[in-house]
Amino acid sequence: MSFRHRFPPLRALLLVFLLVGSGVPPMAAGAADTAAETPSPQASIGQAERALQAVRRSLDDAEAPETLRTLSEQALQAKRDADAAVAALMPQLEQVDARIAQLGPLDDGATEERGIARQRSVLDQQRSQLDGDIKRGKLLAEDARQLSDSIEKTRSQQFGEQLGRKVGSPLSPALWRQFADSLPDDLSRIQGLYRQAAAGLKTAVAAHGWTLPLLGAAVALLMAFPLRWWLRRLGRRYAASDRAPAGRLRRSGLAVWLLLVGTLLPGLAALATTGGLQAIGAVPPRMQTVADAFVQATFVSAFIVALAACLLVPHRPSWRMLNIDDAAALRLRQLAWGAAGLTWLTMLLRALNRAARTSQVSTVLLDGMVALVYVGLISAMLVTIARLHRRRSAEAALAEQQAGSDAKVPPSARTGWLVLARLGGYLAVLAALVATLAGYLNFAMFAAQQMAWITLVVLAVQLLTRFADDLALWLFTPDNALGCTLRRSLGVAPARLEQAGVLLSAALRVGLVVLGIAAALARFGNTSLLYGWVGTLESGLHVGGQVLRPASLLWAVVVLLLGLGLMKALQQWLTDTYLPKTELDAGLRNSISTVARYLGIVLAVLWALATLGIGFEKLALLASALSVGIGFGLQAITQNFVSGLILLAERPVKIGDWVKLGDQEGDIRRISVRSTEIQVGDKSTLIVPNSELITKTIRNMTMANAQGRIQIQFSVPLGTDVGRVRQMLLDLFAANEKVLAEPAPSVFIDSIGGGLVALNCFAYVSSPRAVYGVRSELLFELLRTTSEQGIALVTPTDVRLVRDNPQAPDPTQ
Repeated sequence: MSFRHRFPPLRALLLVFLLVGSGVPPMAAGAADTAAETPSPQASIGQAERALQAVRRSLDDAEAPETLRTLSEQALQAKRDADAAVAALMPQLEQVDARIAQLGPLDDGATEERGIARQRSVLDQQRSQLDGDIKRGKLLAEDARQLSDSIEKTRSQQFGEQLGRKVGSPLSPALWRQFADSLPDDLSRIQGLYRQAAAGLKTAVAAHGWTLPLLGAAVALLMAFPLRWWLRRLGRRYAASDRAPAGRLRRSGLAVWLLLVGTLLPGLAALATTGGLQAIGAVPPRMQTVADAFVQATFVSAFIVALAACLLVPHRPSWRMLNIDDAAALRLRQLAWGAAGLTWLTMLLRALNRAARTSQVSTVLLDGMVALVYVGLISAMLVTIARLHRRRSAEAALAEQQAGSDAKVPPSARTGWLVLARLGGYLAVLAALVATLAGYLNFAMFAAQQMAWITLVVLAVQLLTRFADDLALWLFTPDNALGCTLRRSLGVAPARLEQAGVLLSAALRVGLVVLGIAAALARFGNTSLLYGWVGTLESGLHVGGQVLRPASLLWAVVVLLLGLGLMKALQQWLTDTYLPKTELDAGLRNSISTVARYLGIVLAVLWALATLGIGFEKLALLASALSVGIGFGLQAITQNFVSGLILLAERPVKIGDWVKLGDQEGDIRRISVRSTEIQVGDKSTLIVPNSELITKTIRNMTMANAQGRIQIQFSVPLGTDVGRVRQMLLDLFAANEKVLAEPAPSVFIDSIGGGLVALNCFAYVSSPRAVYGVRSELLFELLRTTSEQGIALVTPTDVRLVRDNPQAPDPTQ
């Protein structure tokens, strides 16, 4: 696939820019490229069938790897077209089935009204046609997949044979003699290609002039030098300013910015150069591959240089992404420039060889020399890393000697990744060198380029994962603008925001690692397989008869978060705005807000499931399947959940009630659907399952605004004036403002015996919570008054020892 086919929007935009700059009306230039109408699904299936037949016919004469790759991509494209057509026909078939279902079944021997019978016949024909087209599309997609797999197997076999083919060693005189014999012919072919390119350029310039090529060259120079330098300086200035985000994102963000600027602008400059020539038709068909290779080589080389620059950053250790010193950073950057230049030259020379159709021995010798140069560059990088390792080891040993024998080596001195990189590099260099000298030049070239490519992918993934981690954590920082907005609008806790940042960072890391693995494996085979996997994900995964698509999953997550956010806002509005203005008590307000919360959660979940395409009938099946598990494993949880709903609905207890449950008593502070929180006297919290409050007997001391009753019992001698004592007690009750007048206090003689009169007194206060304090006040007054009036109090001997947390006595004391 050519470069112009891979980037059609970019190329079209560049051509429009060039045409506008030259004064050519864009509408006139694009009049011939009027978009055709979208074909129907049946027409798409027919086109896919013809394309697949053309691939089968071309497969008989295809031997070159590039040709096989193109045919495999065409087969996969036919499969994607067929799958898209089937997906477009399925809703139509469902609509026809729904209309037929409205007509109802036709019993044997029954007759229908003529109009109904005509509609049924038409619908049956439509359904039969749609069903046939869908089956034909599915069969075509399967045939295309099998054909693509067969082509890939053939390519893999050719690839293995090519790597294992011995073509000649650079040390062999026979190889150089063959090259000398074929050199005149190769030079003449290259000269012929040059004359063809020069003639095409001369003809195009004569017809259209130099305006567009010069404009393309000017745009290329502008992007490659002034604009690139200005954008790099702008990024550094912003990163050093106070407006840049604080923390690690400042450094990783600058590195990614420099990588984008350093990669895109040189590549776009090359694209502008070739676009200016292509706009006037100055590129002959045989030179088109060379032009595409020029653009591709520029992008790849610029990526290598930019990646090295943003990771190494010589003379700026604080901005460096790798843990190396200045000497190693400067040396590795120089070697990266050499690798970029070698890559650019190799890709361009290979394209020239293919376009000029040079001899096989020239191509083989070129690969051998390039492999040797790659081996030299990799060896120089390994030497630099080895020197860095020795310096680090010497520094660590010196630091350990100065600190003492018990000191530990700092973590920065342990460069484990350098050891692994050196080991892998040594193995690759050894394999490539031995293969080159033994005559396996294809394997040597593959090993050297593969190591360089994997190194680039690993470094790029490392940079992007660090940037993704810093960005995710910065976005959900509680002090950030987004974090403050989420905290104020949704009431999200700072800890939850940090957790969201960590989860987002993990998701981004996994995605980048998967993309890195795919990029590293792409050079082993056809990238169309990766595109096929992506297409499969886009079309959806079939799980239990349900199609799950990544886009649907994403939308379901968005809908769920939106629903939960709306639920949170509604609950906050009810709690803070509406319910306080009603005459409802606090317990009922809590019940309403809690029910609204859980109802909102259920609706948000149902909304998300509907976004996934899961209907209520499937939810019913799921509920029936889970009923067995609920009946056994989740019985207690279900019981507490139902009990919580009963508590919120019937409200036998509510927030603020003082309850006694067994030997525990306290105030209810919170009621949820699973448990109830009770704050006891020592301010600790007792968490009681809701089923305990439903199935067991509890005492609600404050239910229905219950009043508190004070009971005072004491005895006086038999000769005491009981009437005077009774009036004294009533006066004591009346003098205490906390004692209620209604019901009126009362004094009773409980019993007479043993020379004593037992009195039993009752008074009422507004709440059971006030009983203890008011009773204590009344007893104090009773003791004072009886002492002043000389009334003797006699109580039965009743000694009780109550100790908290009794401990066994120490026998030694």
